[in-house]
Amino acid sequence: CELRKSYQMLFADCFAKQYSLIHRLETNKLRNVAKLFAHLFASDALPWPCLKAIRMTEDDTTSSSRIFCKILFQELSELLGLKLLSQKLNAPDMEDAMSGIFPKDSMRNARFSINFFTSIGLGGVTDAMREWLKHAPAQFAAAAAEKAAKEAEERAAEEERERERRAAGGD
Repeated sequence: CELRKSYQMLFADCFAKQYSLIHRLETNKLRNVAKLFAHLFASDALPWPCLKAIRMTEDDTTSSSRIFCKILFQELSELLGLKLLSQKLNAPDMEDAMSGIFPKDSMRNARFSINFFTSIGLGGVTDAMREWLKHAPAQFAAAAAEKAAKEAEERAAEEERERERRAAGGD
């Protein structure tokens, strides 16, 4: 992967494809594939944004994909250390790429991700997510209130247009 950019792109595609088909592998093969990709990520032979293929939610993972992720991230932790792994996963320029691993679309998904990493002994990588979760209820409430206000405004405008249409048409 470090010799030619084309290899890197091909392995990036392989990662996404392999992850989507991970449920087809038996445990030993799954373990070997996870360790291979962990080595490629740890040596920066594979770009970290490839991890965007992973969406760490209860609905989007299977037992096989969770086992794969467990082995992948534990191996990365062994190769890099927890501190460096956390820095890489939580780097500001990686926020978009890590949005599947650390989902912020709902509190339920955020908790699932936090609980997953905590259960495999890597809770340290979720510190930023835990901090976000502390403030999430207020953010979700504000967003819901804004959405409700916008919908009410749209309904009022639609009712006004309907009244004007009836008045103009004599209905």
